[in-house]
Amino acid sequence: MKIMKIKVFAIAAMLIVGFTSCKQDGAGGDKLALEYEKYELDNGLQVVLHQDKSDPIVSLAIQYGVGSNREKTGRTGFAHLFEHMLFQESENVAQDQFFKKIQDAGGTLNGGTWKDGTIYYEVVPNNAMEMIMWLESDRMGYLINTVTESAFYNQQEVVQNEKRQRVDNNPYGHTRWVIDKAIYPEGHPYNWQVIGELVDLQNATIEDVKEFYDKYYGPNNATLVLAGDFETDEAKALIEKYFGEIKRRQEVAKLEPQPVTINETKRFMHEDNFAKAPQLNMVWPTVQQYTDDAYALDFLGQLLANGKKAPLYKVLVKEKELTSSTNAWNSSQEIAGDFRINITANDGKSLADVEDAIFEALEKFETEGITDRDIERIKASLETDFYNGISSVLGKSFQLAQYNVFAGDPGFITEDIENIKKVTKDDVMRVYENYIKDKPYILTSFVPKGQVDLAAKNSQVAAVVEEEIKENVEKAIVDAEDEVAKTPSVFDRSVEPEQGESPKLNIPESWDTTLANGMRVYGIEQTELPLVNFSMTIDGGHLLDSFDKVGVANLMTDIMMEGTANKTPEELEEEIELLGASINMVTGRESITIRGNTLVRNFEKTMDLVEEILLEPRWDEEELGRIKTSTINRIKRSAANPNIVARNVYNKLIYGEDHPFAHPTSGTEESVESITMEDLKAFYDKNYSPSVSRFHIVGNINQKNALKALKDLESKWEAKDVEIPTFEVSNDRDKSSLYFVDIPNAKQS
Repeated sequence: MKIMKIKVFAIAAMLIVGFTSCKQDGAGGDKLALEYEKYELDNGLQVVLHQDKSDPIVSLAIQYGVGSNREKTGRTGFAHLFEHMLFQESENVAQDQFFKKIQDAGGTLNGGTWKDGTIYYEVVPNNAMEMIMWLESDRMGYLINTVTESAFYNQQEVVQNEKRQRVDNNPYGHTRWVIDKAIYPEGHPYNWQVIGELVDLQNATIEDVKEFYDKYYGPNNATLVLAGDFETDEAKALIEKYFGEIKRRQEVAKLEPQPVTINETKRFMHEDNFAKAPQLNMVWPTVQQYTDDAYALDFLGQLLANGKKAPLYKVLVKEKELTSSTNAWNSSQEIAGDFRINITANDGKSLADVEDAIFEALEKFETEGITDRDIERIKASLETDFYNGISSVLGKSFQLAQYNVFAGDPGFITEDIENIKKVTKDDVMRVYENYIKDKPYILTSFVPKGQVDLAAKNSQVAAVVEEEIKENVEKAIVDAEDEVAKTPSVFDRSVEPEQGESPKLNIPESWDTTLANGMRVYGIEQTELPLVNFSMTIDGGHLLDSFDKVGVANLMTDIMMEGTANKTPEELEEEIELLGASINMVTGRESITIRGNTLVRNFEKTMDLVEEILLEPRWDEEELGRIKTSTINRIKRSAANPNIVARNVYNKLIYGEDHPFAHPTSGTEESVESITMEDLKAFYDKNYSPSVSRFHIVGNINQKNALKALKDLESKWEAKDVEIPTFEVSNDRDKSSLYFVDIPNAKQS
């Protein structure tokens, strides 16, 4: 169960959906479409079916038209609280059996709530399809009688603790609260947070929750999507059996768009208990999803901040060294939207300087403008992103549900894609002029405790409400022992459906070979999509770090992605993006991995770039300095993350100081600072070899063509002997131990 940040607008949609056919339009061109069947039950439940026989699994997703936007001031957090309640029990499914039954069947499940909706989903082998319909229908129509005082209180406590974890104990956790209170007026559905106000959660009554459920969780306010390997007639019969008799509830009117404007810039400052570096946000109100301006604003965010050509990156990272990364994005939602620039500054840097630099970058953007190549680069990446979502029946069910709820048409996917393809550089400049340039904004400065001088100028203290730290004594609530009243049904819902035999897996054929230089190659051909995924694993990784230079292996993977001997970092990045490809490197405990994803038509060109990255490093001293600063910043900030703190302590206790795994892969502030370019070159010369490497490839490419693309790498990359050390792990404990780490001012343990 989780709070979901689902953005149902153009670019994010590309990441999640699946398309399975191309239908010809009237002009003879191809338009992408997802085949489905939609119908409605007598009780108002809208049903969408999509068949995908590639694997013997099904995904069931039910989206309710209720998010935090349906709540009222003083009664916030109900949608998220009720999401938790629906996972507990229902009239015919005992406590905690929802998770157990699906996991026992080999499935996965979860749910989520965001501003505009709530969704529950399961993915199971198709022999368990009837079981998940039984489970989902029971909590839709046969739950409320099981909501007792003790069950309600338990979930109140769970949600309050979740707020402490996600917000109160998290660096910059109150940022969104400050922004939304400032940009959306009192009473606007986006004025409060999904998690709700702590006082509202504490004051909620069981009667409040039952009223909320009765209004918003009926079949006439829901869309059910079934995607995967099933027979249509059987699926329809089961949907009618389990959902058809559930009574229609109150009618829920569709929310109309409520975009906002602000008349003046407002500036807020907050001393953050857990922040290790100052962070600035600048936010402008924009528009709701699926509008022409929303599509163009999505492009604007990428052009301003993403990549080494972006003006924010050039000014704030390269020229002024105020930060190690820049972020900008548009968030258009069901009824309104906003555009944000987010900068976490380097240690000790003034946010006043950051704000000035942002405006300098915006001036640079205005002066230099946008090229057609910039627009095509973004669209090329989106094409690959689109195909990456095709094989997931879960992604398909999500997107079909959201298009149906928010656009009124599961097939809106076709129009959505066409709207993305239509965006021009003139559109992007137009929305920049209309929403950003010289327009008032909301500014937040979140600074570490005691560093108020780093805040942006003329900022007022934000009215953040922090929970008082006190001992929490759990209340004991005893429910009446009356048997739960059963809602009448036309059949015995207490009988769990039988699952039948498990389906047979479609195991693909694989091939493997060894290249002349010793590198092993493994492959699987899959012809569903025009995509290729590949990875190269080089043994060693963090194991090969010396104890006085911990972090060398980690810096290696960063520096090798910063250009080649023949390409600047900007040129390499652009070449990758124009192919619609992704290439990245990561250091693990026992290996270094290069991963890539590309359209099959661009695989050879993508491998040419991989070869260049691997065999012709740039060894750029300027980039090394930036990477070291960025790494040290991350190490400092990790000290505010309880999970990372606990993991680091655990690793030292388990492995002992003389084992590499006792030390973080990223190194320490001191070790990273001491690492030189000569250290990196020595590590590369000694440890990078095809003799300790494996290449894996899966996609729409056969063995012959895959090996053809590896020919140059085979001939140019020479093998050498690499010694991978082994380390003993001593365990001399004779009893269990419990360790505590003090985090001052924490609201939670």
